[in-house]
Amino acid sequence: MDRLFLDANVLFSAAYMADARLRELWRLRDVELWTSRYALEEARVNLSDEAQRQTLLELSEPLQFREAGERPLPARIALPEKDAAIVLAAIEAGANYLLTGDIHHLGPYFGKRVEGVTILPPARYLKIKNRKARH
Repeated sequence: MDRLFLDANVLFSAAYMADARLRELWRLRDVELWTSRYALEEARVNLSDEAQRQTLLELSEPLQFREAGERPLPARIALPEKDAAIVLAAIEAGANYLLTGDIHHLGPYFGKRVEGVTILPPARYLKIKNRKARH
């Protein structure tokens, strides 16, 4: 079973558009969805429409939460504090994957493992998952 940690931009996008492909994540079998209260709040404050905020609340119901621990990132990882908090929370959650659309800060780490957590854009994870399902 995959444990997926969702970054704020994934939560935001899933709540922002009713037909977002990202909502497939909520329909997958054999996955646990995790995030942090920090990521959830970041997504919430960036949604300007009350209906979208309500959708975010509904999408958050099946999520499990874990916050960043009081430890530094591994030495080979350099990130702004807000992104470091997401990576550290994913590590604390014991996630297999951190799904993020943050190409600017986390893009250089796409496909790389950080203390057991593989960082990927959601579309790439869904492609991998769909490929596994067919075999």
